[in-house]
Amino acid sequence: MADRPTPSLLSHPMRRRAFLSAAAASLGVAALVPPGSPGSGLAAQGMTPFAESSPGADDAPDLITFPEDDGPHEAAVEWWYYTGHLFADDGRRFGFEQVVFKGERSGTVGYASHVAITDAAAGTFTYDQRLAGPETSVPGSGFNLVIGDWAMRGEGGDDHLRLTLPGYVMAISLTATKSPVLHDGDGYIDYGNGQASYYYSRTRMAVEGILDVGGESLPVTGEAWMDHQWGDFDTFSGGGWDWYSVQLDDGSDLMLYLINAPDGTPIIVDGSLVAADGTLTILDGDDFTVSPTGEWTSEATGITYPSGWDISVPAEDLILTLSPTLPGQELDTTDTTGVIYWEGEVTVAGERAGAAIAGLGYVELTGYGDRT
Repeated sequence: MADRPTPSLLSHPMRRRAFLSAAAASLGVAALVPPGSPGSGLAAQGMTPFAESSPGADDAPDLITFPEDDGPHEAAVEWWYYTGHLFADDGRRFGFEQVVFKGERSGTVGYASHVAITDAAAGTFTYDQRLAGPETSVPGSGFNLVIGDWAMRGEGGDDHLRLTLPGYVMAISLTATKSPVLHDGDGYIDYGNGQASYYYSRTRMAVEGILDVGGESLPVTGEAWMDHQWGDFDTFSGGGWDWYSVQLDDGSDLMLYLINAPDGTPIIVDGSLVAADGTLTILDGDDFTVSPTGEWTSEATGITYPSGWDISVPAEDLILTLSPTLPGQELDTTDTTGVIYWEGEVTVAGERAGAAIAGLGYVELTGYGDRT
């Protein structure tokens, strides 16, 4: 990461996207709002702040309620983050990422957005990034975020996404099939350094819609994962983090976090397991192991990332191997968030209690360009 103020070390593991979106906020609204755009507060954008104030470690946390808290809040940092897998009738599979980050400073609000498509059959990874200022539309009680012809709207787990990339147009509807997962049990994450945030995920969303590939319109179905987090917190200085999300074919979902020191040594290890019925089990560093099985070096940036992972969760009698759909799924988003990161689709194979199990997932890797 670059051009950041002196940061605070966030001590809680439920932060992996907090760092990425906070990086956008830490650049200041000047970076998020195009030069010459007028300043604007939430009211001027039609935003409805659902929390009376943004969370801080000294504040009593408000209870998260739905669908009210699906919408935007008065907060220094907020984002809506989707990854998922699309299936066409002819057997082709596509991974996608679509995210909107919101940063607010001194009453001025700006937005950054990243989108990506992983095309397994074609062997290609395509991504783009955009900035938007106060003209972004956010009316109503849910969220309705429009940056050019990219759009993201939803309420109550009934969401809709649209993105365009060279060779691709995606228009999909998503329906939550599980209740939202409130991380730490109540969705309030106290970082223990005078900062905090709210954080929940919809770990399993059914998808249907259309993906246009090179002018060919493909009906698609699939599954997606959505994260929503907001609060007043600063960026993170260190070695970045590794984040893993897995949707298994037995209906369970797994998230694992490794927060790293500048030399790459894990300093915080944590995770969550969501059963098919939505039951949440928090995992700590003694509950699982993650071991890279290979590496990949980007020709564009020269950064070397791990590529392929073995995961073991002994208490669940669960052993998994994650394999990137494509080795090259790197996003250089220095123009919008000051971050270069790897975020890509992975296939999953393994065993649970001795029985074969499979699935799909996403992995996010940051900080590898800054290793000391």
